Amino acid sequence: MNDNLIIQTEYYNHLDIDAFSRMLKDPSYCYKFYWLEAIVELISGGRESATFDEIITEMIINAWYSVVEFHIHLSGLVEGVSRDGLERAVNVLAELTNLSSNSSKVEIRNQIIEHSSELREAKKQLTNMVPYRALAGFFEKYSNTVPWDSVTRIVEYANLFNERIEALPYTYDLNPGLKKRVTFNKDWMQLIQDNTVNILGWIQFEKLKWLQMNNPEVPGLVYKLKALDDKNRKLEHVRTLWKGILSLHGINDVFTNEPIDPAGFDVDHFIPFSFVMNDELWNLMPMDSSLNSAKSNLLPKWDGYFELFAKNQFKLYEDIHQYDGIRNLYEKCYKDNLHSIWASQELYRKGNSKEEFINILEKNMRPIYDSAKRQGYAIWSRR
Repeated sequence: MNDNLIIQTEYYNHLDIDAFSRMLKDPSYCYKFYWLEAIVELISGGRESATFDEIITEMIINAWYSVVEFHIHLSGLVEGVSRDGLERAVNVLAELTNLSSNSSKVEIRNQIIEHSSELREAKKQLTNMVPYRALAGFFEKYSNTVPWDSVTRIVEYANLFNERIEALPYTYDLNPGLKKRVTFNKDWMQLIQDNTVNILGWIQFEKLKWLQMNNPEVPGLVYKLKALDDKNRKLEHVRTLWKGILSLHGINDVFTNEPIDPAGFDVDHFIPFSFVMNDELWNLMPMDSSLNSAKSNLLPKWDGYFELFAKNQFKLYEDIHQYDGIRNLYEKCYKDNLHSIWASQELYRKGNSKEEFINILEKNMRPIYDSAKRQGYAIWSRR
């Protein structure tokens, strides 16, 4: 059994749990993970059956946030085009609607229903093989002649296998396309309902490994599968640090080049938080509150904006080493905002000239910026 799937097998010794643990083996596309995840969630909610259409709707809902908010590619790209049908389905829905990345499941589901005709082809593509191939781990120890080349024959094969050899987690009826109904085995339903947390955790772990392999440049991917609580953001000490600096001398806004009001400013990320998924001091800046929502998750244009951003960072650096009070405020950022080794060992060490400081900052930030750009983050320029 997969070491990451923990189930008390003695209570379900008539079910092939080893075969169940192979349902995610050797995926070709990411929607294999979302297929099983949707089924587990439906079963945990008490459903005894569901159509392909209903299951794929849940898959789109579960993939929505990662694809729309973070531009995650579910199975990589070929010549700039997504390989994964589920990612394409999410993007079709995004183009058809004004849904935000953090829309509720109910809102997304309602829009899927409203645009069912436009989504039909994208949904049908997802029924081609995964609903059947996911059961391969059950078949492989009994036969090497599974009729994968025909949907009709594989449905017949699976249903006969379920009757004559051993219970499968689900079987199919003979309806065509998206109307095909999957019926869940009652014993498997009980196992899944008793172990929902463990099973979903296992699926999430396997999905994460796949996504990281297909998005090698994306940092913090583990945080990009579900929406984060804003309470997890750690900006308080950085804001206090910048407030202390603003009490000593003026700092111009990176985007307006106008003095920042010490009584009313925001602290924001130069490279969007949604890409870096951290609150590192070297990526944070004071900015005019009125511009924060306009910038949102966009990448500031590098030429023209980075230069002033870097100059402001150097002023922070100078004040850290010149004023004990600012140094104390800086040290309070250690816990939440100073984890990058290059920043602590190179950027903020005493003795850097302005040129050295900015070169270190650019050398480390530019590759991250370029990765976000390649991932699909749009460029923003106020001017």
